[in-house]
Amino acid sequence: MPSIGDNKAHWDDSHNWRADGDEWSASWGSTATMWHGSILPRIAANLPAGHLLEIACGHGRVTEHLLAHCYRYVGVDLAPSCVAFCRDRFASRPRAQFAATDGASLPGVADSSIDFAFSWDSLVHAELDAITGYLHELARVLRPGGTAFLHHSNLAEFVDASGAVTVENPHWRATSVSGQRVREHAERHGLHVVTQELVQWGSVAFNDCLTLLRRPLRAGPGAPPRSLRHPGFAEELGYLRVLDEAYRASLRS
Repeated sequence: MPSIGDNKAHWDDSHNWRADGDEWSASWGSTATMWHGSILPRIAANLPAGHLLEIACGHGRVTEHLLAHCYRYVGVDLAPSCVAFCRDRFASRPRAQFAATDGASLPGVADSSIDFAFSWDSLVHAELDAITGYLHELARVLRPGGTAFLHHSNLAEFVDASGAVTVENPHWRATSVSGQRVREHAERHGLHVVTQELVQWGSVAFNDCLTLLRRPLRAGPGAPPRSLRHPGFAEELGYLRVLDEAYRASLRS
């Protein structure tokens, strides 16, 4: 499935950004409703953040909302065109910086400097080599007590002994990544997984995972992570779309 090179080639192509990423918020009705209805309730306890890192910022679809909740912001992306786009889009925001990454590391981000790291609807396409690279880096750049919220694939849960994926994969999900594997690799790097929520993202399978992890203040085992399966994620999006149409669309027209 998608390698780091595949991802770079795909997302560096401007033809894949017809509406600058807002097209992928259609299930909510708008990016604003996606932010307020599905993202913010899951990360609000981590905000405001002094220094916030966004991994795979794309064209700034969620960046606009994150900037309102931090003092300093750095966004990274493996696609140079995305970095250039965001630099232009947010040129008036002096506390926002954007940098290119190789798809697995965080060059230029100082040790123990990040209060909160975030990634949404992007790392689902990253295979385990990229995910483990970022986990290694998060262990370095998060301050003690700092947290990270990562949206990634869970498709490896549905790979059989022969290596075949036993469920549909219509959204180009990474097949080597699962919630369990992310948890295991996070712990190896000294990070503590707080919560993992498995969701059905455009699929009948629990193909995606939302992981909240933390760099602990001190060494040693933490509390067991909370593990959730959210069978009503499609209904969550559907009702938020109804609310968007009822309360936002009429104001936009």
